[in-house]
Amino acid sequence: MELSEMRKSSPEDLREELLKLRREQFNLRMQRATGQMARPDQFTKVRRDIARIKTVLRENERAAQGSDA
Repeated sequence: MELSEMRKSSPEDLREELLKLRREQFNLRMQRATGQMARPDQFTKVRRDIARIKTVLRENERAAQGSDA
């Protein structure tokens, strides 16, 4: 998912995507531990996507707090 798409998505959609990526991260971790990992670069991509989603969620929270004050 692109960053511009993330910013347009609702927080519920982002949380759902975050959950999906965390499951994928867990599966990749298990594959790496058992030596079955086909694409090692995938682990880094998933980690970065998780960080992007968390950043956008935090931006949305701060924007909501700023408008409340």
